[in-house]
Amino acid sequence: MAGSGGGLLEPDAVLAQLEQRFLKTGHPRDLTVVHALGIGDGKGSGLGRFAHAGMVRRVIGGHWSWAPAMQRMAQDEAFEAYSFPAGVISTLLREIGAGRPGLITHVGLRTFVDPRIDGGKINRRAAEELVELIELEGREYLRYKPFKVDFAIVRGSSADESGNVTLRREPADLDVYAAALAAHNSGGRVIVQVKERAPGGYVPARLVRIPGILVDTLVATPTQVQCVVSDYDASLSGEALSAVGDGFYETPGGIRHIIAARAAKELQAGQSANFGFGIPGGIPAILAKQGRLGSFWGSVEQGIHNGAMLDGPMFGTARNADAILSSVDQFDFYSGGGVDVTFLGMGEMDGTGNINVSKLGATVVGPGGFIDITQGARKIVFCGSFEAKGLQIEQVGASVNIVAPGSVPKLVERVQHISFSGEQARRVGQEVLYVTERAVFRLDATGVRLIEVAQGIDIEREVLARMAFRPLMDEALLSQARAG
Repeated sequence: MAGSGGGLLEPDAVLAQLEQRFLKTGHPRDLTVVHALGIGDGKGSGLGRFAHAGMVRRVIGGHWSWAPAMQRMAQDEAFEAYSFPAGVISTLLREIGAGRPGLITHVGLRTFVDPRIDGGKINRRAAEELVELIELEGREYLRYKPFKVDFAIVRGSSADESGNVTLRREPADLDVYAAALAAHNSGGRVIVQVKERAPGGYVPARLVRIPGILVDTLVATPTQVQCVVSDYDASLSGEALSAVGDGFYETPGGIRHIIAARAAKELQAGQSANFGFGIPGGIPAILAKQGRLGSFWGSVEQGIHNGAMLDGPMFGTARNADAILSSVDQFDFYSGGGVDVTFLGMGEMDGTGNINVSKLGATVVGPGGFIDITQGARKIVFCGSFEAKGLQIEQVGASVNIVAPGSVPKLVERVQHISFSGEQARRVGQEVLYVTERAVFRLDATGVRLIEVAQGIDIEREVLARMAFRPLMDEALLSQARAG
């Protein structure tokens, strides 16, 4: 399946009919479901349509948070659950469609998808090895193995009499072509949901994203809307410009504002930057308020470049974008080193510099594009609160005060899931920062170093005593800590 959160390219009318057929007849069943990005509204649409006992045998997912029922089923061992980087899944579909021997890439080395760790398996029922470690010319790579695709279920805007499909009114292209190619060239079938057959029966050739040769079934759905916030907005699909000023952005508040504002200082003029979901999604609003829009080139994994980037459920879209690429092309850009600096979220962090965003407690979240992006970027700025669950802070002038500590520590002795490998970052020479509301850390050759503490914060009591590891510190901070 292709799609993303916020209803982007979500072929939910088709998925809803599959769900109803299963509930009435018990078929189709024992499916393998593959998706790169999160698909659904969190209330049962998208991937959630498959959350029924017996309907699914295996899921290979990049991001799971938009389908909480599937998350619970994976936790309960209801099916074989795997999670791969979103870009790996999208580009693997392309490789399958091209008849190549899987995807060979550096993406995933020393993370939970590396077969030396978990091989992408995220519950006990997942037993088959779907990825292997190989060596080429003395360098390590991962090979994600190809598989046969029987059906691709994707969405477009409209189609002509020859079955040519355009995405002209969609906010993103994602990996719909790669999914369709993989199914067609595997001898499978391609089902495309569209809003309408093209007026006049013609889609201009330059606007075709899925040629009719790949299309087996068209499902016209007149009620199809562009996304959850708009039936149709031409500035989201890149067909027209709208009047969008700095006031369009909703500036984050509280902890999120403190972290985003500090992280934004790491962005330099002229850089290629990527912004991730969560706290980093608020950074463009900070930059807009500072008058810095246009001083850098921003992008997100859905293939959107520049523009007024949206946050929250519509993360991955923008009004007045400069360019909209397929996510397959976008992930190639990231994997090859096209980003100078990326700003990404942070679930857990440990003393070796590892980060976990993909499995929190028993909940499968999946990395989305996190691994693809971090393993290609020159500089990484992780953004996250120091603690979770109950943390309350207040900012008075330049000072940060901890009103109530969080009950769940995030700076732990060892992360539960390795979504980012500090060891791998050291091997390839990446610059890595970890920004919280009270302290900033840097990845050094021998460990994690505390380099900055917010004004008003007691280093020993509110930083060091609430960490499960002892960071490296410069003499000035050591003296401050001793002084209490």
